[in-house]
Amino acid sequence: MAKHQAANAAVQQVLDALVEEGTEIGVQVAAYLNGELVVDAWAGVADPATGRKVDSGTLFNVFSVTKAVAATALHVQAERGLVDYDSPVARYWPEYGSNGKEAVTVRDALSHRTGTPQMPPAVTPEMMCDWDAMTAGIAALEPIFPVGQPAYQAVSFGWVIGEIVRRTDPERRSFRDFVAQEIAGPFDIEDLWIGVPEAAEPRIARLVDALNMQPPPAGTVLEKAMPFEVRLAPDIFEREDVRRATIAGVGGIFTARSLARFWSILANGGELDGKRLLSRERVAMSCQRRPGGTLPDPVFFGMPMPLSQGGYWMYDGQSPLTMALGAATAIACPGAGGSLGWADPATGLAVAFCHNRMSAADGASAVGNAIRTALGLV
Repeated sequence: MAKHQAANAAVQQVLDALVEEGTEIGVQVAAYLNGELVVDAWAGVADPATGRKVDSGTLFNVFSVTKAVAATALHVQAERGLVDYDSPVARYWPEYGSNGKEAVTVRDALSHRTGTPQMPPAVTPEMMCDWDAMTAGIAALEPIFPVGQPAYQAVSFGWVIGEIVRRTDPERRSFRDFVAQEIAGPFDIEDLWIGVPEAAEPRIARLVDALNMQPPPAGTVLEKAMPFEVRLAPDIFEREDVRRATIAGVGGIFTARSLARFWSILANGGELDGKRLLSRERVAMSCQRRPGGTLPDPVFFGMPMPLSQGGYWMYDGQSPLTMALGAATAIACPGAGGSLGWADPATGLAVAFCHNRMSAADGASAVGNAIRTALGLV
């Protein structure tokens, strides 16, 4: 208990300093160790326009951290024998098997090797809010890279993975309902929203700065993967229709406590509070580096992406997006602007870092170091 109190105090000190120096505006951190909440801290302002403070119930846009929930939902279906990673996606989603994607496997999709990092042509915010329109558009895409070659699906990942989940669900629930009923509900995870309800709207933090968002360079793969028309910025992701929509790759709106509790399932080898979601073996597989992991990724201008076979990121000691993890045994998903969630099955540690100032600053690393030091995990 003394270590837990020390960890919470250490993180609070870090958060207060980050806000004081202007690195953060509003920030929230939670951590679980071996299934127990050991850090629940926050600082700063959720809405600079009104002065509303961050508290434990403040909700944050976490963008691509949402991909971890999508990947885990697919692993649930594999655990139940409803999905074979090495089968073609078209086995479960026949419309997907067209225009050169016939051989794309579920494992390829999980590890961002479908050859189709691009979004559908002429995508709009309204289209992005329409699950059927998006999945139809993605099913019609033609690979722009060889299948099996790394090409990060920055925004489209959630519809690919989510549609496989939906197609293999005997009840054919929406992806949002699947997550609510199969992950959030059974594991008592409140505020794990992919499609936030109206009642929760007043608790959402306002996004700030948005990285001084400019259009991606014309003609680049990044422009195709992250079109400016659906940019990860306040003017798009603070729209009411976008917040309500099921956008499984980048649309999550969570509290740090809910996100850390989710990651705690993975940190504990697939179970929490005596309930099992995934086998230890499946979690271990998900922590293995994907084939071609050191190859350049064309979406991010040739930078290798340290991704696992299971759809998560990994620590490689080089990528600034995963430095906070601090261990090669950890898996994570970073989000645009700096939000981060991670789990280390070797230590049982799960951490969530949520904030509203979208920037390239790495406040999460100071938090991760403080937690590991206070808990004696270094």
